[in-house]
Amino acid sequence: MVRNPSANRAQFRPTDHPNESFLLTTVVGSYPKPKWLNRADELVEDPDSKFDDDDLEEAHDDACRLITHEHERAGLDTVVDGEMRRNEMVEFFAERIDGYEFNGPVKVWGHNYFDKPSVVEDVAYDEPWLVDEFAFTTNVAERPVKVPITGPYTLGFWAFNEAYPSTEELVYDLADLVNEEIEKLVEAGARYVQIDEPALATTPEDHAIVGEALDRIVSGIDEDVRIGLHVCYGDYSRIYPEINDFPIDEFDVELCNGDYEQIPTFQDPEFEPDLALGVVDAHTAEIEPVEEIKANIRQGLRVVPPEKLTISPDCGLKLLPREIAYGKTENMVEAARQVEAEIDAGEIDLDAPLADD
Repeated sequence: MVRNPSANRAQFRPTDHPNESFLLTTVVGSYPKPKWLNRADELVEDPDSKFDDDDLEEAHDDACRLITHEHERAGLDTVVDGEMRRNEMVEFFAERIDGYEFNGPVKVWGHNYFDKPSVVEDVAYDEPWLVDEFAFTTNVAERPVKVPITGPYTLGFWAFNEAYPSTEELVYDLADLVNEEIEKLVEAGARYVQIDEPALATTPEDHAIVGEALDRIVSGIDEDVRIGLHVCYGDYSRIYPEINDFPIDEFDVELCNGDYEQIPTFQDPEFEPDLALGVVDAHTAEIEPVEEIKANIRQGLRVVPPEKLTISPDCGLKLLPREIAYGKTENMVEAARQVEAEIDAGEIDLDAPLADD
């Protein structure tokens, strides 16, 4: 059952918000790294370099500060640090969870390789994974900070399982660890956590596993902490309406890339969590004009009312040139503010938001 999104959404509305309506704006998480940070990551691996781990930590701090401020300059209501300290969404967490080990990269497609880890013994929680990252970002940010975490389904199924009788059992143990991490983040002040499960919509038979994992993830977490679930690409009809049974506040989808052909999927039965709608395409290096993004936002109003609509990119923007990612983000926020004003003025028919198209 959906948690209580109406109770925790208001805390992210700026006190000086210009409109009566409020569309929460955010990003999925990852963002292009400054080129110099990529060079710093290479230098620390070079034994002939004088660049050491302390230098790299300073570089990561500088990059996190830079991207957090870039998100604020774009006008986002909630920001992240762009995941500047993270390498890959599974590898980063596997390095921090007892029970995983790495045996070298495996080929995944074309000429691309992924350092796919193996689970070789029961997974266990040791040191916090993200508390230092969250504390640093919160300290440099003037706006609320969202924390993305790779979900247990993805952490389990995108690794070799050499220790558990079934990957399902591994996922449940990982969910307990994610719950422990969220408890630590909440103690540090976090109020917005996003669970990333990119593969769910391609393997629909496993939505029951994800549902059970989410029950474990939110166990004991107060409803003033907003829990989002991001699932990108795939056929959402395979996991809807089961999504309505998930204990989440917000469901974040990638629909811009498919020209919103799947929007009707969410219209019947009624969509229960808040909808975080992708309104710019993370796979095209073109900055969508504000008017085009406004039309995309109105697609979301076919499913939920404004008070339940969150605006975001389709997915992380890290593979785009940085100036493109910034342009998309800035236009996305501007489009949201204009749509809010048009709703306030009665210029958008909320019963038929595409009526003028």
